Amino acid sequence: MTADSQATPQESQEPLGSEAFASEAGRLLASRHCEGATLLDVTGLSQVCDYVLIATGTSDRQMKSVADEVASCGKESNFPAFRKNVDTGATWIVVDFISVVVHLFEPQRRAYYDLEDLWSDAKRVEFSKETPTA
Repeated sequence: MTADSQATPQESQEPLGSEAFASEAGRLLASRHCEGATLLDVTGLSQVCDYVLIATGTSDRQMKSVADEVASCGKESNFPAFRKNVDTGATWIVVDFISVVVHLFEPQRRAYYDLEDLWSDAKRVEFSKETPTA
């Protein structure tokens, strides 16, 4: 085997950009039956992140599972999570990817905090709810 033919197929995968990863995470949430997945571009409005992804879960178990899946998706996409926080009742889960922050809420908690209203100046980013086929 020559040196040229020894390249491995998964050398260093190029990391996704923030919007591409946020859209991918949004598709994942939608495919896992999270409701009302909304992606907001808060670039220039927030000093903390560029994109906020908000969705409603159907149960604490589902929300925890989806949060773990989003974190795994980030790791596989060279976009690892910085931290994950779960409130004591698992009514609000935050997965922080630095430039993208994912919020998973139970319905009443989402209505109470109303992040969409808080970020009403943010541009809504449309993403396909369907997983792309190969």
